Amino acid sequence: MTRKGKRLTLIFGALAVLGLAAGLIMFALRDNIVFFYTPTQLAEKHPAPGARLRIGGLVKQVRWSRRGRDVSFVITDNENELATTYTGLLPDLFREGQGVVADGVLASDGKFRADSVLAKHDERYMPRDVAEALKKQGVWQGEKK
Repeated sequence: MTRKGKRLTLIFGALAVLGLAAGLIMFALRDNIVFFYTPTQLAEKHPAPGARLRIGGLVKQVRWSRRGRDVSFVITDNENELATTYTGLLPDLFREGQGVVADGVLASDGKFRADSVLAKHDERYMPRDVAEALKKQGVWQGEKK
């Protein structure tokens, strides 16, 4: 084999190893990737029940109730709504009309079952994806100074 042939074999071998490594990494991460959606994006994309999702929006006013540690509320982006249930303690800043991000699973009945709920932590904070979605709808009021 010539020097040029050895070099080409080495290059193609290295590319094959890199491609295999990239494929294995993507295969390993496929169950850990969580996509962020607003209620409107969720209504447009129709993800399969059981899919892990991150939903962001505002807690709709007057539509949440508490029974023991079970909490049910509605996440809205002022265009669409998503009924959400959560079992556990909510953040202290969780309240109606505030920004929220919930991680969980979409159930077959169309409700979202949250595993964790994050609320904004001060008057200026809003998750970037939620703020961008609200800006597109003309609802975002901007940062208060």
